[in-house]
Amino acid sequence: MVIPSRIWEYSIAAFLIILAPGPSVLFTIARAIAWGRAIAIFTVLGNILGMYTMAIIVSFGLGPILSRSHAAFVGVQWLGGLYLIYLGYAAIKESPRHADDMLKVVGGRPSAWKTIRQGYLVGGLNPKGIVFFAAILPQFIDRSRGSVTFQMLLMSTIFAVMGLLSDGAWGFLAGTVRDWFASDVKRLVRLRIAGGCVMIILGILTLVNSFHS
Repeated sequence: MVIPSRIWEYSIAAFLIILAPGPSVLFTIARAIAWGRAIAIFTVLGNILGMYTMAIIVSFGLGPILSRSHAAFVGVQWLGGLYLIYLGYAAIKESPRHADDMLKVVGGRPSAWKTIRQGYLVGGLNPKGIVFFAAILPQFIDRSRGSVTFQMLLMSTIFAVMGLLSDGAWGFLAGTVRDWFASDVKRLVRLRIAGGCVMIILGILTLVNSFHS
């Protein structure tokens, strides 16, 4: 089995990006506030399945390219770092609107299957996840240890498990204290701002690390 030499560093970076409230977490919290813990957990399940599908596609599509080209390796870091900074800035700028949207309840209580499908789409199209798998994850690959694609799949699996636990905790907590979250929109604004700041910091670190690749 090919184990990347920086697997623990990667795990810390993955934990930080997962912990930062992005589209998937905000969608889960919104569902928890509207419909409670069960719907929130189904949302998380769909999210993770969508995210993992995206990770597999990125691993098989990008892995062979990164294993052959150092220029591509550095290029994806720059593109990803800059985009992550942009996503963080947008999250901070739009935090009041995002918070208001989270408190809107549209339609009736969705079924479990519909909730999973909707979560799948949010997870699969989450820009934060795409940037992470395409630009941040490759930093921790050890090309001297063999298959880049396998390393990316292994680290994507670690990310998925961590995401399931973290987002599940967010959903369970938000569903439990849903009235507390919904009673003050400023709490949701601060949550979004915190997530934006983490993304900006990780984007800057990605750019700095590209000089040492």
